[in-house]
Amino acid sequence: MPEETRRRLLGPEHVLPATDGEDEIAARLLAPDDTLEDEIYGASLRPRTFDEYVGQRKVVDNLRIAIDAAKGRGEVLEHVLFYGPPGLGKTTLASLIARELNANFRPTSGPTLEKPKDLVGILTSLEAGDVLFIDETHRLGRVVEEFLYPAMEDFQIDFIVDRGAYAKTIKLPLKRFTLIGATTRAGMLSAPLRERFGIVHHLDYYDVADLERIVLRSAGVLNVPIDAEGAHTIAARSRGTPRIANRLLRRVRDYAEVRASGRITRDVADLALLREGVDELGLDNLDRAYLRTVVENYGGGPVGIAAIAATLTEDAETLEDVVEPYLLKHGFVVRTAQGRKATPAAYAHLGAVSKAAAVQERLL
Repeated sequence: MPEETRRRLLGPEHVLPATDGEDEIAARLLAPDDTLEDEIYGASLRPRTFDEYVGQRKVVDNLRIAIDAAKGRGEVLEHVLFYGPPGLGKTTLASLIARELNANFRPTSGPTLEKPKDLVGILTSLEAGDVLFIDETHRLGRVVEEFLYPAMEDFQIDFIVDRGAYAKTIKLPLKRFTLIGATTRAGMLSAPLRERFGIVHHLDYYDVADLERIVLRSAGVLNVPIDAEGAHTIAARSRGTPRIANRLLRRVRDYAEVRASGRITRDVADLALLREGVDELGLDNLDRAYLRTVVENYGGGPVGIAAIAATLTEDAETLEDVVEPYLLKHGFVVRTAQGRKATPAAYAHLGAVSKAAAVQERLL
C-alpha cells in the first residue's frame, strides 16, 4: 500500500498485515508471555474469587470440591499441578486457591531456584498451610528437584553431612504446605515429580464467549466504554488466551481514545487491530510469516522446525511454544514424521489476506 494511502486511512504509523517480506515481526502483540505492562495491570484485572473467574469450568468445580473437602477435614490441600499453554490463568488459579484456603501465597519460579539452598530457604520459611507456587516447574534443576521430593511427600528435607564412611543423613521437618506447580511443558517433568502431585489439571484454550465476558469485565475495571460487538471482535482475535485478550483491549482502548470517540465498537476494534497486524482469525505477522515460509520457501512442506526457525531468524523453541499451538489447533499446519506441512486452510487464509489487501488498495 502506498504511504500516502496508508496515512489517509489510519495514520502514518499503521502497518497492514504483511503480504511479502517479514520485516515487521520483531515485536509480538499476541505473544502469550508476560510483559511489564501485563504485570502492572495484572493485579487489578485478575479475579479475586472463583465466582469472578471465567472459563475452565470443570477445573474450577473440581478445585472447589477438593478445597472444601480439605478444609472440612482440617488438612492441607494436596499438591496441585496445572499444565497447558501460557496465558490461560495458571497463576491466577494458584492465587485463588490460596485465597480460598485463607493461606499465604508464596510465588517463585523454576529458573530462580538454581541451587538447593535457594529452595531450602523458602521451604523452611513456610508456615502451616501456606501455598508455595512454582511457575515453570519443568525448568527446575535436577538437584533442586530431588530436594523437593521428600519435602512434598514427607514434609521434611534430607541433608547429607560429611562424606564416605562418616556420611549421615539429617532430616529437617517442615510445616505442612501445599505446592502448586505450573508448566507449559508437562512432558518435560520427570516421572517422580509428576507422581507427587495429587491433583493434576490441564488448562485449555478459551472459547470466544468466555473471552467476551473477560473483555467486558476488564473493560469495566479499566473504565473503558465498550459495546458487545466491540468485545466480540477483540475476543475473536485473542487466540483463546485471556492474557492476549486483555492486552488487545488495552491497545484498542488507546486507539479509541486518540483516534475515535473513546468508545470501543466493532469498527473501532477492527481498525485498531488492523494497525497491530492482527487479522480476523487472530494471526499476526509472525504467524503469517511462518505459514508463508512453509508454503513459499519449502513448497508447503514437509519441513523441519529448525529450517523454519533459521529462515525466519527466530528461536525454534519460540515457534514451538508460541506460534505452532494456535496454528495446529486451527488446522493451518500439521506435524508429520518428516516435518511440518501446510494445509489447504493455510493456503486459503494467506490468499484471503493478500486479496483483502489488494481490494483495499483498489478501493482507496
